Amino acid sequence: MKRRHIGGGILALAIAVGASACGETAPAGQPGAGATLAAVEGAEVPYKLGMFEREGKTFVGLVLRDAQVVDLAQANAAFENGNASAAKLAAPADVNALITSYDTWKPRLVALAKAIPAEGAPSFAFAMDAVRPLPPVKPMLILNAGGNYTEHTAGIAAQAARTGARAEAAVKAVSAPGIWERTPDDPRPENPYIFLKAPSVMAGANDPIVIPRGRTNIDFECEFAIVIGKKAKYVSVEAAPEHVFGYTIQIDVSDRGGRGDRKMGGSDWLLQKSHDTFGPFGPVVVPKEYLKEPLNTRHTFTLNGDVMQDSNTNRMSHNFYELLHYASNILTLNPGDIISGGSPAGTNIERAEPRWMRAGDNAVCAVEGIGQQKHSVVAESASTN
Repeated sequence: MKRRHIGGGILALAIAVGASACGETAPAGQPGAGATLAAVEGAEVPYKLGMFEREGKTFVGLVLRDAQVVDLAQANAAFENGNASAAKLAAPADVNALITSYDTWKPRLVALAKAIPAEGAPSFAFAMDAVRPLPPVKPMLILNAGGNYTEHTAGIAAQAARTGARAEAAVKAVSAPGIWERTPDDPRPENPYIFLKAPSVMAGANDPIVIPRGRTNIDFECEFAIVIGKKAKYVSVEAAPEHVFGYTIQIDVSDRGGRGDRKMGGSDWLLQKSHDTFGPFGPVVVPKEYLKEPLNTRHTFTLNGDVMQDSNTNRMSHNFYELLHYASNILTLNPGDIISGGSPAGTNIERAEPRWMRAGDNAVCAVEGIGQQKHSVVAESASTN
């Protein structure tokens, strides 16, 4: 909603800072004493949420029009200064805290989004390129679906056949009691598969992806992920949407170089998935009310401008709600935890001539309705301790 007539009151925004009225506001992350922001009527303005850094200070950001990042603490203080009847809300320290108090904060976020204009915005609203996006949430658990896109699993099998690997005999899937109950008419050949990724490997949406020393077969997986909004244990598929807060992006960076032996069948999920920087998230979380078709959303990955992955969440074998149900039958999910829906086709383990990521590359993962990550790929420093 654009407001061009500043003097006519349509802007409905007044900034008056300090007794001297010098026009300055407090730095990012510090509520500005004296700034005022008036309430504005009109249509709801969709918003996204994230954590950002500017000039060394970290703050919760309200993202508007994919162009502005508003310091939530400062905007909220200005709104309360400008609206005497507004409830006094303590600014959340991070997006996790905002998620847990979202029912209280939702009306305020809507009001703030309406009040911040696209043009002539206050000094606590920054351009997207003027801030550094951090991982938007702090999960206790990062759960990733494996082999969850039809074409991805078919591509892996096709590449294995090209290399002469013997195909495993098909085994009819059956229920896993207490975890996953198959219906008689379920045509899918397998049950959900979920693995853990270490939360410590999270990186921001524009941070470098670091190639570990001595490792060369580093792969990409551009994924659509859900963020848990409400504690979930033994949640049915039908009730699962109630436990979703919103959606974000993950690149599940993967080391395909192997462990050098066949211990445990040669499978090593720690080595494959949890090198430092192998979990870029963000740049934002989109609350679920602002993304209408999460089960029909396009996502793409490009490497140096070449399209390597181009798919849609409708290609998942098991959708997010089924994955949440499955995971909640094993462990408790809490607000801020993440379930990533798995990789679409196009990874290097499907290619006859793989193109692994290497230092000097530029990687972009984009998800419709959420945003994009942009990464430079760098070699690990020889001086890393």
